[in-house]
Amino acid sequence: MKAVDQLATSLGRADEQPNIALAEAVVANKNAGAVRELVDLFSGKDKALKGDALKTLYEVGARAPEMIAPFIASFKNLLTSTDNRMVWGAMCAIDAIAGVKPEAVYMLLPQIMVATDKGSVITRDHAVRAMVKLAAHERFAKTTVPLLLAQLRIAPLNQLPMYAELIGDVVKGRNVTECLIVLKERLVEVAQASKRKRIEKVMRRLTIMAS
Repeated sequence: MKAVDQLATSLGRADEQPNIALAEAVVANKNAGAVRELVDLFSGKDKALKGDALKTLYEVGARAPEMIAPFIASFKNLLTSTDNRMVWGAMCAIDAIAGVKPEAVYMLLPQIMVATDKGSVITRDHAVRAMVKLAAHERFAKTTVPLLLAQLRIAPLNQLPMYAELIGDVVKGRNVTECLIVLKERLVEVAQASKRKRIEKVMRRLTIMAS
């Protein structure tokens, strides 16, 4: 059976379970042909099928990112889509690919940042996660850490603790002090105790690193 025939829309389903099941089967069988078939659906006109294909592909990426990495250019193209679902879905895929092909994702930073500035919270979350993966590599840190600190300055309060934890894991040298300054400034905005505790924990660790 073709991959397209196993997507939720093709089966008359409104839930995502068929897409997830297909992703699991693709990974289990190392079915590269199915991945290509799903990517090819991006050029079609059926919005529902394209959304299902993308969902399946980023679920494949979450399990076996190397299987979708060869199609990074297709995901890059989706970052400029007028359909928000396609944008954040593409960013999910790019986030997964960053773990196995950081060089390729690094080359997409301009497009990633434009999509992040315009996109939804999900888009931003996965862009930050992708950049954190890049920042873990010394050769990419000089460019990506400042971008991450910029995101920390403007992060929605609900996202701030998670961003602090993620970014706190990759800052080094003088960026540690700058990260501490940003977190101290943002902490006064945080009223919820659980969020404050998470941020304060990161700050304590960074303070030790800076001393």
